[in-house]
Amino acid sequence: MLRLLPLTMREAEGQPERRLPWEAKGRRLGKKVSPGELWKGFLRGGYPELALHPKRDIALWHSAYIQTYLERDVRTLRQIGDLTQFQNFLRALAARSAQLLRLSDLSRDLGIAVNTVKAWLSVLEATYQVIVLGPYFANIGKRLVKAPKVYFTDTGTLCHLTGLRDPEHAASGPMGGAILETAAVSEIFKTLVHRGMDPRIYFWRTSAGTEVDIVVEFAGRLVPVEVKLTSTPRPAMAKSLKTFREDFGGRAAPGYVLHTGDIRLPLGEGVTALPFTEL
Repeated sequence: MLRLLPLTMREAEGQPERRLPWEAKGRRLGKKVSPGELWKGFLRGGYPELALHPKRDIALWHSAYIQTYLERDVRTLRQIGDLTQFQNFLRALAARSAQLLRLSDLSRDLGIAVNTVKAWLSVLEATYQVIVLGPYFANIGKRLVKAPKVYFTDTGTLCHLTGLRDPEHAASGPMGGAILETAAVSEIFKTLVHRGMDPRIYFWRTSAGTEVDIVVEFAGRLVPVEVKLTSTPRPAMAKSLKTFREDFGGRAAPGYVLHTGDIRLPLGEGVTALPFTEL
């Protein structure tokens, strides 16, 4: 059984074996692209047809994909009588991408039962439309939040559901940070899945609000990754990574701040700023 998710950046660039930043020294780097091209790629997403045919109308393609998915895959898995309500659920979930997912809030906003929300979310997860990230737990004497975070597997689907059609609006609008974080989680998740691995990816957040966007278990250690919607990374952006490394001591590997610029530089001990294209 092969789980074939949308293409990763490395697959689209013809470098499917390229390692992740924390896996090997001297690894091959990704292709450098301008910020405009990066965001065009996020709107397009990673489905093979769109990668092979760059002139396809992406709005029309994603609209047709969602319609096909609703009419075929969803109904195969579960009897959903009101497809309009399910579409509203998809859009509401997209608007919460990269946020803590509180099912009761979603249920109240949509006027549907919490059990229905749970069932529909399980359908999306079973059909690989979304990635649900749980919080990382460890006995470090701090109370951590328990709500998960949800991400769409494909940034193109996410942008389509939130009504974004223009790269500049996507980058500068209120969803910009969520799209970039979704792209990072998705790239790591898909890279590991396509190797036949079970991705061990989490987020970390204390009750005091200190948060690390992504925590990856690798070789018995924890790699913390922050995602910042900026092209000019600064040492202050590494604060939560430094807190994480202090709390986890020897279990914590060096951390990374992913950004939209083109520079790679140290942001303090054990933290490196890394262009998103080098992920």
